[in-house]
Amino acid sequence: MFKTLSTLIAGANARSEDRVRDAFAIELIDQKIREAETSLKAAKATLASLIQRQRSEERQRDALQNRIKDMTKRAEQALDQDREDLAAEAATAIAQMENELTIRAETCARLDQKVVRLRTSIEAGHRRIIDLKQGAIQARAVRREQAIQSKLNTTIGTTSSTEEAEELIARVMGRDDPFEQSEILREIDRDLGHETLADRMADQGCGPATRTTADDVLARLKSKTSQ
Repeated sequence: MFKTLSTLIAGANARSEDRVRDAFAIELIDQKIREAETSLKAAKATLASLIQRQRSEERQRDALQNRIKDMTKRAEQALDQDREDLAAEAATAIAQMENELTIRAETCARLDQKVVRLRTSIEAGHRRIIDLKQGAIQARAVRREQAIQSKLNTTIGTTSSTEEAEELIARVMGRDDPFEQSEILREIDRDLGHETLADRMADQGCGPATRTTADDVLARLKSKTSQ
């Protein structure tokens, strides 16, 4: 039972975390970019320090090589002058300097490798930050589009509201014309009262006309003209 409750609580916490991450995705992206830039800045400072130490070691190595060359020449001159005591002393100094040179050369080689590796990492990190910034721009554009769409949906309303509005429009547009309906009703009333029967029979030549027609008016006008 306790295990089940722990699982449910863990699941609820995970869902809550996902909702928070979704709601503040842009802010989290910006924060991660700032953290990456801070790390990159620290890496650049470390690289600068390594390069500074590398150059210092190289200068000391070069200076030591020059000292060895100079001491070797002096030792050779001492031997030429049969000053073996001075030559032996110079040989001791040369041996010490060569041992130191070996250590400094190894140090320079290690520093070279560290500088190359760190420089490569910094270049890769710099490119990734550029990609992240481009992605952040796209994410902001998508978020703005989503906000606009959400606002539009809120303005228009839900699907049911839209359908209800369409139905109301259809009802209004499909409603019968009240004027036409009144005219039809009057025609029906006249038919029921046989008011139109005499008119129809007169039109068929049964009995005198019940109303003046255009032909009657035209005939009257011709008659007046001929007089």
